[in-house]
Amino acid sequence: MPIYEYQCKACGHRLEKLQKISAAPLTDCPVCEAPELNRLVSAAGFRLAGGGWYETDFKSGSKKNIAGDTGGETKPPAKSGESKPAKDGAAA
Repeated sequence: MPIYEYQCKACGHRLEKLQKISAAPLTDCPVCEAPELNRLVSAAGFRLAGGGWYETDFKSGSKKNIAGDTGGETKPPAKSGESKPAKDGAAA
């Protein structure tokens, strides 16, 4: 259920109310009892953002990256002009 914010036009009192989406908006102020209560437009309390946080939650194996086709590669490809490091102490 969402939390709605209300403000009274008569006295300025502000409140939050947990209500069903289908519930009728409140109209009477609990402080001054005037029928001047208006629902405010407000931002959500949290934001789901990021690069694929939901995409990999329940995936396994090779199906982890469904947004891009990297073939399971975890490192970016080497840029042209770069050489690979020497192995086992051999000179390059």
